Amino acid sequence: MTATYKLLMASTILGLLGTSAIAQSFDAAESRVFGRENQLDDQLDDLDDDIEDDFEVEDPTFGNEGRELGFNGSISARGTATDGNTDVVTIGLGARFGFFDGINGHEMRLSYSYAEEDGDELTNNLLAGYDYTRDFSDTFYGFATAVLAYDEFDSFETDAFVGVGVGYRVFDTADVQWTVQAGPGYRYLEADSGEEIDEAALSVSSNYFNRINEDMFITNDTDVLASDRDTYVTNDFGVTVSMSNALALRTNLFTEYRTDPEPGFDDTDNTLGVSVVYSFN
Repeated sequence: MTATYKLLMASTILGLLGTSAIAQSFDAAESRVFGRENQLDDQLDDLDDDIEDDFEVEDPTFGNEGRELGFNGSISARGTATDGNTDVVTIGLGARFGFFDGINGHEMRLSYSYAEEDGDELTNNLLAGYDYTRDFSDTFYGFATAVLAYDEFDSFETDAFVGVGVGYRVFDTADVQWTVQAGPGYRYLEADSGEEIDEAALSVSSNYFNRINEDMFITNDTDVLASDRDTYVTNDFGVTVSMSNALALRTNLFTEYRTDPEPGFDDTDNTLGVSVVYSFN
């Protein structure tokens, strides 16, 4: 995942809870019991998926390092609807396609989430991006990117960026990975107030990975997208610890900062995440 895409993506998580169909062959009491049991299974599966995502740390590299030759991709979709005391509709779509020929790498990503309750929208979020990467050497690479982010409930409803640049691997060992990349581009913003801005912009990113020992590693990803109207900064710091063969802990702090948010919006958002897994196997 490129840094610019992660910057605009801002750790979007589609945590959609499942519902259960009630079989007509059961009487009302049995239907409620078995329906709740199935709903519990669905919710536990969703929780397992979210925790698994927390523990999955991508390969600590930029550019094409470590990519497999050929095509790869995936498509996922999910929707739920409830009717009764509350009317809730949720939709989640995701797609990822990539191609690597040994030198040139292409990748496309799409994510969409929508939710409403009793006719009121809760979430309406679209993220799309295309990335091209070409290796120049073992330490240098070039990139081009195009990203579109739409969030109906953000201070900037639309934030789009196209740009080019170069990246450099400062450290590239099994235990320490640090890569920086930067480049100019063009940015388009549409604010919640209706203001529209299009101007030159600059993207700067840093990815750091450090394996302290065989049971612990830390990651820190910093991304900056700057233009005259606004500078958007995110930082994601995480610590993963395997405390035993059965117990593992993942903690991360994700910070978003805008230098000039719209009136009524704070300039900083912090999200603390803690995931713990204990296996009896």
